[in-house]
Amino acid sequence: MPRYEYRCRTCDNTFELSRPMAESSAPAACPDGHENSVKLLSTVSVGGTATAPAPRSGGGGGGGGCCGGGCCS
Repeated sequence: MPRYEYRCRTCDNTFELSRPMAESSAPAACPDGHENSVKLLSTVSVGGTATAPAPRSGGGGGGGGCCGGGCCS
């Protein structure tokens, strides 16, 4: 379930809630009970690692270079 960040306009407290996407714009009460909050625009952070193939080395027209070996001699 996605997490959304909100800021209370009454006490300026920032808080997060896990809720379905369909409810992301619904009013959210802050932990202190104030109802006047606004959903913040937040960045997405994705964890994990990615692997990429190792670059080829060596000469002779088999790859590498500025555009895959086609324009560099």
